[in-house]
Amino acid sequence: MIDFEPWDRLLRQYVDQEGRVDYVAWKKEQPQAIADWLSSERNLVFKSNSNNLEQLALWINLYNAFTISTILERYPIESIRPRILGIPNWLAFLWFFQRRAYYMFGESYSLAEIENSMLRDKLQEPRIHFAIVCASVGCPLLRSGAYFPEQVSQQLDEDARRFINNPEKVRYDMESKTLYCNKILKWYRQDFLKVAPSVPEYIRSYLKTDYPLNASTRISYLHYDWSLNQRIS
Repeated sequence: MIDFEPWDRLLRQYVDQEGRVDYVAWKKEQPQAIADWLSSERNLVFKSNSNNLEQLALWINLYNAFTISTILERYPIESIRPRILGIPNWLAFLWFFQRRAYYMFGESYSLAEIENSMLRDKLQEPRIHFAIVCASVGCPLLRSGAYFPEQVSQQLDEDARRFINNPEKVRYDMESKTLYCNKILKWYRQDFLKVAPSVPEYIRSYLKTDYPLNASTRISYLHYDWSLNQRIS
């Protein structure tokens, strides 16, 4: 199993409690730290028979580490969508997620493969959508620490509660009886419906306030902010 302690230390040093990343300091002080850590671990053999908790911690950490390393390589940038390599927004977006640029366990992966094949299809855990981060403000907040197998289920519960109780991501308007949601809850609706009768009822299970949410609750989706999740000094 990969040693997540180096990744944990980096997150604790450069990510604040609001999920904002100090890319300026990280790039200035330790620009190669993620690459060095991954290089030291990449020749390990992936044990496909390891338990789900081990695999969840592994692939969530790798997804987030690969994402942040890509940003650091190209920083300063304002978003993952604008012209990263002088190409149009939509091509840059596909390039970011679809390129098989991340080498681990003797194979190359893309972020999309890690998300869809490893985390969604194989592990069937909808809470990963509150943990994996595409380096945008609209994403879940990046945890200021790594995921560990013995803690990952509790960590994912914390992530779900933090996301759903954040009014910038989810809020209910009593007057209009409308549930306003981050678009992640639209894009991955089918994942949430595997464990709940409806998206509003899934949300209700994590809300601190007991709103009258049910399958017929009106949903409106919030603008998704693609700007970089950077800490502004």
